[in-house]
Amino acid sequence: MKKLFGLILGILSLSCQQPEKNNATRYNDLGETGLKAGGVKMIPVQGGKYRVWTKRVGNNPTIKVLLLHGGPATTHEYFESFDSFLPKEGIEYYYYDQLGSYYSDQPSDSSLWTTERFVEEVEEVRKGLGLDNTNFYLLGNSWGGILAMEYALKYQNNLKGLIISNMMASAPEYGKYAEEVLSKQMDSAVLQEVRALEAKKDFANPRYMELLLPNYYTEHLCRFPVDQWPDAVNRSFKHLNGAVYTLMQGPSEFGISGRLANWDRKKDLPLLKIPTLTIGAKFDTMDPEHMKWMSSQVQQGRYLYCPNGSHLSMWDDQDHYFPGLISFIKDVDNGDFKKD
Repeated sequence: MKKLFGLILGILSLSCQQPEKNNATRYNDLGETGLKAGGVKMIPVQGGKYRVWTKRVGNNPTIKVLLLHGGPATTHEYFESFDSFLPKEGIEYYYYDQLGSYYSDQPSDSSLWTTERFVEEVEEVRKGLGLDNTNFYLLGNSWGGILAMEYALKYQNNLKGLIISNMMASAPEYGKYAEEVLSKQMDSAVLQEVRALEAKKDFANPRYMELLLPNYYTEHLCRFPVDQWPDAVNRSFKHLNGAVYTLMQGPSEFGISGRLANWDRKKDLPLLKIPTLTIGAKFDTMDPEHMKWMSSQVQQGRYLYCPNGSHLSMWDDQDHYFPGLISFIKDVDNGDFKKD
């Protein structure tokens, strides 16, 4: 009898474990036909004139998150921390280098670098990946947050959920926050030297970044000493397309002065009807109170605050960033989403 009881327990144990194995198999099945490429797919954009790089991770028919990196024209690489959190939650997601970024085509036509054209690019990528409003979540960080807002304002019927990570709805207010709040937190002598270089437009002077890196970037961009920055962050900045970045953002993250300088969508936020998560952080280059306000302006908003984080909270405040992000996605997927 004891042997029989033990046999039954063993069978029950195996039957309980089997679905988990099957789930893991399904998650890792990318459904690739022909040559297996580890989820990498080059998507034609601009009517097939150029191609952009994407990489799929995981398999979940109802949750597919497209990641929009910042810059403009950094790379997907600084999102690699997502690999430590999303797969174990069964969340499918896509890395994506926008046109002009390192792993995608990098044309020199300056007329391409507009928010309007980037929005149409995201739509081409959505179609190329087969995403729709039954599964499509769009997450944008920094400039990617601008792009995510712009996309949603035109194509929100294609979306299941929207995540605006560390980006305000107004470039002028971002600049004002840098000028009136963050700059005053810097050492006055450092700030004076930075302003002197900016007045001369001497942005190529190595001294400019020598001042900003330890006095601004490690405080508000990624809160580690520069020699301890994550490898993925270093690679993303190493691969930055400076021509696109400077044209649209300006020469640094210390305010904004490029084509995006007058971008403002505050008044349009109430048009967003899809579940929306805004993410702010205490030490961010962006005003966290503004991000909280944004969540109250959209029709179905939730706010995630990262008390230890900065602009790259997916690195310096992972204990708050990822649980909040995952909870939002799962609540929307389960039909349990409640706005703040």
